[in-house]
Amino acid sequence: MKQKKSRDKEGMPQTLSSTSMFTPCGFSPHLHTSKEGEQGGLIFQDGNLTSASLDALIQHLIPTTDYYPEKAYIFTFLLSSRLFIEPHELLSRVCHKCIEQQRLDDPVLDKARIRKFGPKILQLLTEWTETFPYDFQEERMIGHLKDMIHRIAPCDEAYWKKMNQLLQALNQKLATLSHGQEGILKISTAVSDKLVAFKTKPPSIQREILSVCSDPYTLAQQLTHVELERLSHIGPEEFVQAFVHKDPLDGTKTCFSEQKKTSNLEAYVKWFNRLCYLVATEICMPAKKKQRAQVIEFFIDVARECFNIGNFNSLMAIISGMNMSPVSRLKKTWSKVKTAKFFILEHQMDPTGNFYNYRTALRGAAHRSLTAHSNREKIVIPFFSLLIKDIYFLNEGCANRLPNGHVNFEKFLELAKQVGEFITWKQVECPFEQDPNIIHYLHTAPIFTEDGLYLASYESESPENQTEKDRWKSLRSTILGKT
Repeated sequence: MKQKKSRDKEGMPQTLSSTSMFTPCGFSPHLHTSKEGEQGGLIFQDGNLTSASLDALIQHLIPTTDYYPEKAYIFTFLLSSRLFIEPHELLSRVCHKCIEQQRLDDPVLDKARIRKFGPKILQLLTEWTETFPYDFQEERMIGHLKDMIHRIAPCDEAYWKKMNQLLQALNQKLATLSHGQEGILKISTAVSDKLVAFKTKPPSIQREILSVCSDPYTLAQQLTHVELERLSHIGPEEFVQAFVHKDPLDGTKTCFSEQKKTSNLEAYVKWFNRLCYLVATEICMPAKKKQRAQVIEFFIDVARECFNIGNFNSLMAIISGMNMSPVSRLKKTWSKVKTAKFFILEHQMDPTGNFYNYRTALRGAAHRSLTAHSNREKIVIPFFSLLIKDIYFLNEGCANRLPNGHVNFEKFLELAKQVGEFITWKQVECPFEQDPNIIHYLHTAPIFTEDGLYLASYESESPENQTEKDRWKSLRSTILGKT
C-alpha cells in the first residue's frame, strides 16, 4: 500500500487555494447596462455591476411599473444581502419603498398603475420564497408579505388567488424541509458512533455491509440517494451564513447574531465523516485477511460506480476511509487486493494542483448534466468539503465592503455563480429505486472511533514497531480492560 500525502484527522484532504469555474444554467453573471460608470448609485465596469451602496442595491431590487430586476441580480443580492441586513429588515424596506413609490397609502389607488406594478412585485416575492424559503420561517416575513399583497389586492381579484398559491407552495416547501430535517435529527440521535467491545463478543452482533448489500452498483445508487436527500435540505444562504462576521458599518452586532443557521450544511459534513469511518470500520472488522481484502475490493467497485454516476462526495469519503492509517497499515491485507483500480480512483481525487484531476472530472459531469436527457445523466454531487473551502477562500480573499463603504458586488457575483450552480445540482431527483434496508444500515450501523479503528487494525495485523506496540498496549487496556 503506497504512502499517502498527509491528511487531517477526519481523513479529509487539505485544500490549497480557491478557483471557480462555472456558470450555472439560468445564471448569467453579467448584469448589462448600456452605460459605463455610475447609474443611480450603481457602479458599472465593462457592462457589469461592480459596487454600490446598500441603499442603491436595495433600490435596484425593487420593481416598478416598467422595470423588473434581472434574475441573476435578484439571486445574487438576496444571497449576499444577509451579510449586511437581516432578511426581515430587507423585506420591510422593500415593502416600505414600494408603498411610497406606488402611493399605496393613498385613499384612492391608481388602479391602472397598480395593475402594471402588481404582477412584478408578486413575481419578486415568489422568487424570494422559492429560492430562500428558510427566510420565511419568521412570522415577521410572512407579515410583510401579506401586508404588501393586501394593499394591491383591491385593484385585482387575481392577486388574492396569487397570494394563496404563493403561501400554500411556501408552507408545503417548509413542511417538506422540516420533515426531512427531523428525519436526519432522529437518525443522528439514534446512532451510537462508538463500537468499543471489539472482538470480545461474537461477530454476529455486528452485521457487515456485504450481508446487507453485496452488489457495488446498488450500494453506489443508495449512497447517491442519501447524498441527494441531504443536499435537498441545504439552503443557498447557509454558504453565506457560515462566514458571517461583523459588518464594519454596524459596530454593534453581526447579522444573525442569535444563530448561524447552518445546521443542514453541518449535518451534511457529518455524513461525509460518518461514511469515511463506516468504510474504515467495515474493512478493519473482519478477523480474516481474505475477508478484509474482499471488503476493500467491494468498496473500490462502489467508489468506481460513484465516479461514473457523478457522486464525487461519496467517492471521496470512500477513498478517505480507505486511506485512514488504521486501514492503510494493513499491508498483508492489501497484498491480496487488486489495487490497479484503486490507484486510478486515487489519481482522480489527488489533491495535487488544487485537485486539478477532480475539478476536470467535475467539469465533465457538469457539462453532461447541462445536456442531459435523463435524471441519471443530470447527477452532479460535488466533493462538498472542497466546495465549502472554495467559497471560504473566495469570502476571505476579498472584502465585503470597499474603502468607500460600498458593497463589493463583484465578489458576490462570483459567490452567486458557485452557489447558484450547486442549487441547480441539488434539485435533481434521484432516478434510482430506494432500498430502505441499505439506507437504514448506512445511517445506523455502529462505527469505530479512531481508537477503536486502531485497536481493530492491530488485532488484525500485529504492530510493526515500538510506537505501534505501545499504542496497542494502551488501547487494549483502555478499551478492552486487558493488560
